[in-house]
This record gives sequence, C-alpha cells and structure tokens, in this order.
Amino acid sequence: MDASDLRRFVTGTAPIVELTRFTRNEWLSRPDLVPCRELLLVRATMQPGKSHPFHRHPHREEIIYVLSGMAEQWCGDRCRILKPGDMVLIPKDEVHGTYNPFETEVVFLAILSPAQADGPDVIDVDHEPPWKDLRQRNPLPESR
Repeated sequence: MDASDLRRFVTGTAPIVELTRFTRNEWLSRPDLVPCRELLLVRATMQPGKSHPFHRHPHREEIIYVLSGMAEQWCGDRCRILKPGDMVLIPKDEVHGTYNPFETEVVFLAILSPAQADGPDVIDVDHEPPWKDLRQRNPLPESR
C-alpha cells in the first residue's frame, strides 16, 4: 500500500478537530486530510442553546444528517425538527440555519460539495431582514 492509499482511511481517532463558536467539528474528509477533491465531511457536535445562525454557501451544496439529538433546521423560510436518521439537502446559495433549542446536544454529519470553491465559503445573513427575526415570527414546529 502506498501513502495515498493510507490517506483514504480515517479512523474515529484521527479527524482534524476544530472548535468554532457554533460547534465542535471533527473533519473526516477535506483536501488536507484525504485525497478528495469534491467532498467535505465533518461530524459536528452542537451543545444545547447553540446555533449556526442563518447563512449561505454561495459555491457549495450541503447535506446535514442527524446522528443523535434533535436540530431545528431551517432551509430558506421552511423549518423542520430533524431527529436521528433525518437529513436535509441545502442547495447552493440557499440561506439556512441550524439551531439547538433542546436540552441535549445534537451530533450531525455535514457533507458539502465541492471541497474547494472559488470565493467566500460562508456568508452570514442572520442580522439581515427577513432572517434576523424569522424565528420569532414563526413558532417552533412540532417534532415529527
């Protein structure tokens, strides 16, 4: 096996860990970790009361897949409560936000493509209308 073959396998103890103001991220696939040009994969843990407020990725589409806990997931002006096994597809440049108003942490996978994009990765819009007060105007949906 050559070195490039070894970089294709990432064990649970070998991710690149990044702490952000939103989540604890464990990167499992990105160009500096594995030889992948099209996909990013991160396991994110969001504590109760935390969120990744409304934002958009102008050059990437994203899938969020919940492993444990629950998330209040917005895609545009639509909201759903995601539970383990649920996912959402977020088209390129769609405003979205992930919130944890619950009492337990939520762990989810975020899969983004492409791995490398020209231009800004994230544009925050949570202080702009209509996003800045969308959650207050719309009650939390029932858990499905």
